[in-house]
Amino acid sequence: MSSTTMLPVAVDAMGGDRAPGDILAGAHAAAALGIPVVLVGPEGLADCRDLPLIHASEVIEMDDDPAQGVRRKKDSTLVRAAEAVRDGKASAMVSAGNTGATMASALFRMGRISGVTRPAIATPIPVPGDRPNILLDAGANAEVQAEWLVQFAQMGAIYARHRFGIAAPTVGLLSIGEEPGKGDTLRKEAYELLSSASGIDFVGNVEGRDLMRKTADVIVTDGFTGNVALKTLEGGLKVLFHALFTAFGSSPEYKPAADALLPAMLPLLTEVNPDTHGGAVLLGVDGICIISHGSSGETAMLNAIKLAEEMVQGGLVAEITAAFAG
Repeated sequence: MSSTTMLPVAVDAMGGDRAPGDILAGAHAAAALGIPVVLVGPEGLADCRDLPLIHASEVIEMDDDPAQGVRRKKDSTLVRAAEAVRDGKASAMVSAGNTGATMASALFRMGRISGVTRPAIATPIPVPGDRPNILLDAGANAEVQAEWLVQFAQMGAIYARHRFGIAAPTVGLLSIGEEPGKGDTLRKEAYELLSSASGIDFVGNVEGRDLMRKTADVIVTDGFTGNVALKTLEGGLKVLFHALFTAFGSSPEYKPAADALLPAMLPLLTEVNPDTHGGAVLLGVDGICIISHGSSGETAMLNAIKLAEEMVQGGLVAEITAAFAG
């Protein structure tokens, strides 16, 4: 299936801190590359240009309760985007809006893949000089059961193959020590299940310091821990680079060194920038759902739409469905 015959990617035009301007800019950039896009937003939305529009009169705000927002705002952009995928009018949905509501819209409207107990948010974690790791769950399920972590590992391994071409992804369990006995009851139970699970190359426990190292291609944990870990990494990297650039500009004598170092640092900055990866994928729902960062700008939205197209073209949902069919 080529992009010219693929159903369009439904883009929530009103989701995110920089909507609709930067969201529309990213959508137009994707369309210019030949990716079919349909916007979801209010009637009369400015700057749609030649992109089709699915009308939605409501917006689930960032501070709205996710489940209540989806139930009460049935004509919201998120709900209409998920329905477009369910009804065969779109191949995928992309939103930088309320994360919980994006997940709830996809779950309530698209439904779960048969055999999947809970969906999980899979987020790429940059590994300088190597392919990113996949962290899941990054926020969909604050509390989990050990059996769910095995399913997260299975879905994460399939995603790692599709997204980064890793032929035989290794799986690690995020814990407080490398030894099998380390961690709470959940981690100990999950360790035993992952060790005996078929089709999973389980390499044991990994620690927080291993998230940005190639210790495991897929790292599984509960959504509470995963979200805290993700936000900690994002915040730490921002502080680090801000401190470096502040130091570079703090004195004229540092300018020659800064000028020499910056060309070497720019690729690293691109590598660790969340905008580069576009967003996270909600694995386990019966459709492609890309959850972008709330601060997503044009570049992030473009990359999110490109990711959606890539996962549709690669048949990600079909492979996860087949894996859980038995």
